[in-house]
Amino acid sequence: MSTKTLYRPVGPAELELIRDSGWKDFPPRLPGQPIFYPVLNQEYAAQIARDWNVKESGCGYVTRFEVDSEYLKRFSRQVVGGSVHEELWVPAKELEEFNSKIVGLIEIVESFESAVD
Repeated sequence: MSTKTLYRPVGPAELELIRDSGWKDFPPRLPGQPIFYPVLNQEYAAQIARDWNVKESGCGYVTRFEVDSEYLKRFSRQVVGGSVHEELWVPAKELEEFNSKIVGLIEIVESFESAVD
């Protein structure tokens, strides 16, 4: 089976839920979050973690994980800004199935914290 590397920027609350899953699953989306969006490159994930998650919760993390490439063909690549802003849109109701297609464990590859004056 071939896999594709994906990334997901997360804050501390989501990271704790990933840790609680044994580093195997992303938590269900909250009400009002109809889409789970893994991103296609680490640069974009770091930008979100640094610029959004740190602002919202004081720290942000970039996770990396592998997903079955054949399964991912059902989701089209979305570009939501510049060319680096590539992501997949997975309907929240399909997240459980998406999690079952993760190969191996979810890992942290970068972390960011707010600067202390």
